[in-house]
Amino acid sequence: MLRLIISRLAALAPLLLIVSLATFLLSALLPEEPAAIVAGDNTDPANLARISARLGTDRPLIVRYGDWLAGAVTGDLGTSYFSSVPVGPQLAERAGTTLSIAAGGLVLATLFGTTAGILAAVLRGGAVDRAVTLLTSTAMAAPPFWVGLLLVSFFAIRLGWFPPAGYVPPAGGLGAWLGSIALPSVALALAPGAYLARQTRGSMVGVLEREYVRTAIARGYRPGRVILRHAVRNGLSPVVTLLGFQVTILIGGSLVVEKVFALPGLGSLAIEAVLRQDIPVVQGLVVTIATAVVLVNLLLDLVYGYLNPKVRLS
Repeated sequence: MLRLIISRLAALAPLLLIVSLATFLLSALLPEEPAAIVAGDNTDPANLARISARLGTDRPLIVRYGDWLAGAVTGDLGTSYFSSVPVGPQLAERAGTTLSIAAGGLVLATLFGTTAGILAAVLRGGAVDRAVTLLTSTAMAAPPFWVGLLLVSFFAIRLGWFPPAGYVPPAGGLGAWLGSIALPSVALALAPGAYLARQTRGSMVGVLEREYVRTAIARGYRPGRVILRHAVRNGLSPVVTLLGFQVTILIGGSLVVEKVFALPGLGSLAIEAVLRQDIPVVQGLVVTIATAVVLVNLLLDLVYGYLNPKVRLS
């Protein structure tokens, strides 16, 4: 397992280098210069030259990337073109919101997906199996923003159980924090949970039909104990792999869901930065999200190693 951790962390640096370089090069293809956007209506050539010199966009692209990379190694992700605020503090201020709803969505998707999939596999061919199939088919086709609008309309506006918008940090009270992230987390979790339920069911059906499971039950072991102690552990190994892909979907979906619930997270910051072509903020967001995805997948690799001893031995 230690070798696995070292190899994943060693691969993180070149991956972030490639991602940051690609983002930087793509930003150079934008049709309008950042200085012109910052200047607004004042497009006097002398004023544009002063703004370009202040932003550093008058230097060659490779020089700008080298300066950014040198700062990023020390934790300095640059400064916003528009607010003149360092990018790092901006990301840190808003990351808590995005991490809260993404983590909530991941927990709900895992609980729903694995539980529904196991029940459908154990009771395959029955009413529960058909209900899970119908529910997951519907959930996979529902966009998170549309689900979010329905949740706000029913649970927030009609029933008044949850706030329709806004975010309360954990320091404002555990109940208020959970209430503010409940609906966004459900909106994010629905589609990934459906995919996990389908994968769990298919994997568990294959495990339950294996000889050692049927033999254990035939020898008098309680079916519930055999399923929970042996079948579930073997059946969830492929699900962990799928979960890694769903994490990326959850993080990407959270950027959209934040707009539905007016949450001050990385999503709203990303949309503002892209519309204003605030390259340092976009660059910092891309690198931060890529790092989060890699670290979460590292954690899932460790879980997979726990479920599959062959991985630990290798």
